[in-house]
Amino acid sequence: MSDQAVDYHQMWADLGLDLPTHDALLGAVGQLFGDAYLTQDNRPAGMDYLNFVMSEVHGLRIKELDDFRKSGGKVFGTFCLYVPEEIIRAAGGWCVGLCAGAEFAYDQVEQIMPRNTCALIKSFMGFKLAKVCPYFESADLVIGETTCDGKKKAYELLGDLHNVWVMELPQMKREQDMAAWRAEIVELVHKAEETTGNTITAESLRAAIIEVNDKRRALQRIAAACAADPAPISGKDRLLATQVAFYDDVPRFTQMMNALADELEQRVASGEGVTPKGAKRILVTGTPMALPNWKLHDIIEKAGAVVVGEEMCTGSRYYQDLVSESADTVDDMLDDIAAKYLDINCACFTPNDGRIEDVVRMAQELKVDGVIDYSLQFCGLYEMESHSVETAVRDAGLPVLKITTDYSMEDVGQLATRVEAFLEML
Repeated sequence: MSDQAVDYHQMWADLGLDLPTHDALLGAVGQLFGDAYLTQDNRPAGMDYLNFVMSEVHGLRIKELDDFRKSGGKVFGTFCLYVPEEIIRAAGGWCVGLCAGAEFAYDQVEQIMPRNTCALIKSFMGFKLAKVCPYFESADLVIGETTCDGKKKAYELLGDLHNVWVMELPQMKREQDMAAWRAEIVELVHKAEETTGNTITAESLRAAIIEVNDKRRALQRIAAACAADPAPISGKDRLLATQVAFYDDVPRFTQMMNALADELEQRVASGEGVTPKGAKRILVTGTPMALPNWKLHDIIEKAGAVVVGEEMCTGSRYYQDLVSESADTVDDMLDDIAAKYLDINCACFTPNDGRIEDVVRMAQELKVDGVIDYSLQFCGLYEMESHSVETAVRDAGLPVLKITTDYSMEDVGQLATRVEAFLEML
């Protein structure tokens, strides 16, 4: 994050942030961003917008949320794809992601939860306990979801510190599971209406569905451009675009990402890429990479390869499918929302053949040379499912590298050695 043109310290203090600790966080993330992103060559000009977003991610964007709340608006904080943004926006609320992608205040976290908890859960609890995430403090309501046992129990602890409401996500996709999930969607409608004081109408819900679908369409265009060789954008930059999609103003973000997609399509037409034609192409699959987790992509691309796709929640699962826009009534639209969201292939589901099929399909469509299966340490879901992923990828004739890590930088050298050896083998 760059030096601020505006001093936001009073705003941060009013939100209750620990200012010295927050300043240290901004400095560390700014250094990390500069080392990973601003050292790249031949970046698309459209990335200037995302650079600006990152420079103001705790500044101007928080001021927008603050102004919205002062005008009577309500902000909903989320961690996961399974909370339908369409419903929140249809009720007149704003939806933002929460800080969960860096190692922070683990000494405080480990006083209330086990050390062998996954990094993502420890991260969001650390950001809350240390009072350094302005998105947390701007959220009138945090909506959790039962995608794993660790999160489910962590939300109980988080509920002692913040206003939290949890959606129950079924772990299978049978008819009765869809009925249960549809009921959860209805409960979310009631909670959103109660929180905002607004009633969701067919008109507001239809507008929200189209608005969020348009955001997905823009990201689909960016992803599709990466089927080209040479790739017109780095995997790091594409990952950043998806991460920022959780935080930014929806219409503005969509407009800027369509402009970036226009540029990428022109690059593809002229054969311009961020790496030489023939550079090794990698698909990354596994645990989502919350902002500011760029470690693996940075290692892969500094080794000379390019990440051309992510089969993860901060990747294709976020944007690959749209909510149907054909319904006319609220009930029918809620059916469509329930169907779209239950179809996301998180590792929490059993069986989860759809995810395995997605990995192989994406590897073939993007013409990758190899797949890297990424799991956060102590994430039982993705670590357990990695065997099925590896088997399917190898059966498809592609090499696969399994990596288990956390948010610390202590293993960067070891991971770089393993990634370099994998790329040489390709």
